[in-house]
Amino acid sequence: MKSVFLSFLLLFSIQTFAQKATEWKVLETTNEATPRHENSFVELDGKFYALGGRADRPVEEFDPKTNTWTALAEVPMNFHHFQAIAFKGEIYVVGAFTGGYPHEKPIPNFLIFNPKTKTWRDGPKIPEDRLRGSVGAFTRGDKIYLVCGIIDGHWDGHVSWFDEYDTKTGTWKVLPDAPRPRDHFSATMVGDKVYVAGGRTSHAAIGKVLDLTISEVDFFDFKTNKWTTIESKLPTPRAGTSTISNGTHLVVMNGESNTQQPAHAEVEVLDTRTGTWSNLPNLNKGRHGTGVVYYKGKIYVAAGSANRGGGPELSDIEYLEWK
Repeated sequence: MKSVFLSFLLLFSIQTFAQKATEWKVLETTNEATPRHENSFVELDGKFYALGGRADRPVEEFDPKTNTWTALAEVPMNFHHFQAIAFKGEIYVVGAFTGGYPHEKPIPNFLIFNPKTKTWRDGPKIPEDRLRGSVGAFTRGDKIYLVCGIIDGHWDGHVSWFDEYDTKTGTWKVLPDAPRPRDHFSATMVGDKVYVAGGRTSHAAIGKVLDLTISEVDFFDFKTNKWTTIESKLPTPRAGTSTISNGTHLVVMNGESNTQQPAHAEVEVLDTRTGTWSNLPNLNKGRHGTGVVYYKGKIYVAAGSANRGGGPELSDIEYLEWK
């Protein structure tokens, strides 16, 4: 009886959790942002930043109090296919590509942007034998992590590497490889575990750029120093995804695949306690190749590509109340 009661409570909490979300709304802004895709979108100190993209785009800051975009600075070089991270008052571009399809080149060092001074500077170099792009990037304490990625643009060289950079000592450490390589995804901490979901192995060398999507979801537990693959797979396999967390829940959204021309609008939620999936409302516009922000009980998504591949590029923001 006790186990049945606990199962009922978990089911009730999942249903209640999902019911708190209503529908996505297009945010009315005082001005329009620059369209972009293969960019990132990240929150820092209560403001959101869109940066990077296939073409040179300025760094733009969004103030959710005034719903206003402000262009802050030009970029020092073209960079794309990355997951920006907010770290100690600055924005880090780590594990990005530069150049054109299909042989995009990994950028050999961090690029760091300071929103207060509106300036860029070069950061630490990434070890030459661990260079790749389209990686998952995240922080934990004073350390920055890179996971998976691809060495040669969309062509070949998929890796399952996992690396740690200690910002205090300036040293790199190789961690256990992930269970499988993947690119075109993002990594997100849930508690003291990092989850990698979505993505693919882009393989233009054999004519399969969009085909090899990954449905397995893996996580690394920093307490045990081990990777685990969960039993339940991502319901809608796709790449170009974005993820955020809320409590014990992981949200996987956005994406592209060879199953449809429009970018994916599905928003799927993993309860990491039970390993079960549920759905939040679909986006008004499917999109891929951008980031997601969770801020004060709302999920925000901006920019991205409306179709699989390179366009049309979007500039709007949608949000969903989800507490």
